[in-house]
Amino acid sequence: MSLLQDLEIRSASKCELCSSTSGLTIYEVKPKLTGGGGVDGSVLACETCVTQIETPELTDANHWRCLNDSMWSEFRAVKVVAWRMLSRLRREGWPQDLLDMMYLEDEELRFAKESGDHLEESEKIVHRDANGAVLQAGDSVVLIKDLKVKGSSLVAKQGTAVRRISLDHENAKYIEGKVGATQIVIITDYVKKMAEKE
Repeated sequence: MSLLQDLEIRSASKCELCSSTSGLTIYEVKPKLTGGGGVDGSVLACETCVTQIETPELTDANHWRCLNDSMWSEFRAVKVVAWRMLSRLRREGWPQDLLDMMYLEDEELRFAKESGDHLEESEKIVHRDANGAVLQAGDSVVLIKDLKVKGSSLVAKQGTAVRRISLDHENAKYIEGKVGATQIVIITDYVKKMAEKE
């Protein structure tokens, strides 16, 4: 069965956020490295919801009152998106009340916080590579220097590509990614963002 078919069965062919039945599409919850993608990291969502998730300036707060129901979903991806949107809208008042009632497991909460939606603009930490390019969760970078990995004998060689990075939301200098099978913390001064086609 395809991912779309799996999600249609799970959701009874309705948007898992607002219950709309039109314009349904797969929305992969980013970043994939942390848990997005596949059935467990995707949501069947309508065009209206996806547009507002991806374009914050188009957000209509009243549309998201539907989260009063979907925030109780048994599916992690749906809960994560609900938490992110409620966090983004919390200044409206009612979303904060829902957030106060909502419960996420520690791992789900870590995944939800990857987007930074819970932070005020002034609190958001911007990660930049050695050239000053802004890094985002899910980007790919290349090491510009050999790096000794603390606590192991591994040396990550210059030129190594690290795909689908995640960001440390407490320190602008730290990102995480896999080198081979090992998940490591990398200092942003030693990486260069890869262009999409690299």
